[in-house]
Amino acid sequence: MPELPEVQHAADTLGAQIIGHTIVAVTKLDWERMVETPDAASFVALLAGRTVLAAERRAKWILLTLDAGWTLALHLRMSGFIAVAPPDAVPDRYVHLVLLIDDGRQVFFHDTRKFGRARLLDTAGRAALGAAHGHEPLADQFGVDVLAAVLRGRNRAIKPLLLDQTRIAGLGNIYVDEALWRACIHPLTPAATLDAAAIDALHAAIQGALRDGLRNGGSTLRDYRNAYGVSGENQNHFAAYGRTGEPCPRCGTPIARLVVGQRGTHVCPRCQPVQ
Repeated sequence: MPELPEVQHAADTLGAQIIGHTIVAVTKLDWERMVETPDAASFVALLAGRTVLAAERRAKWILLTLDAGWTLALHLRMSGFIAVAPPDAVPDRYVHLVLLIDDGRQVFFHDTRKFGRARLLDTAGRAALGAAHGHEPLADQFGVDVLAAVLRGRNRAIKPLLLDQTRIAGLGNIYVDEALWRACIHPLTPAATLDAAAIDALHAAIQGALRDGLRNGGSTLRDYRNAYGVSGENQNHFAAYGRTGEPCPRCGTPIARLVVGQRGTHVCPRCQPVQ
């Protein structure tokens, strides 16, 4: 699933191409279940004639601020990506939502597994979406003290806690594995047992892993592309995620795979000992 760096790049590259333009019409919506709110007919009708004012990210959602107080919220889920296509492009069977822009270009929501979601939100709906998610880990306000407060008193294993979008927004399997490797913390470590030094290291590791992901254009494991259709390069720089059996870049021990919270998880047995 695209995580914070991928969604940020998707929002930035989409906004760079369509801010200031008007959505003329929805010309394809062949999987109505992707629209969570309002109903599909209202979604199509209300989008027509809306001008795109801004493109942002909240958690793993792309937020397109439209005129008249509306926000188009798009979630890529497991296999989605959004691309701006020329006027003569023909959507294939995996493109389930197409927006026609006033200059003839099209916005394609491509999603092979049909897990992607769309919402058209009024001001209250946008506020509710924001409130449903936790701290943004790259925000200026996300200091070590904030992370410590999130972990305090919680005996839940650290990896599932970091994946909890109501606590910290935007982290997923890739960047949690990478952050825990950087901080030398085993993913099953109870969050409440981390001391001040470990929390400080984890804070730096979370931000470092995310910033490297942003710098490298995000991670493309299979489907992800930015809105220009360009793949990310961060998968070429993983230290732990997806590297089962390969040597740890720090100590040379083969990376091991285990399951934590029903998620495939990658660790260095030497650098990240079980506490």
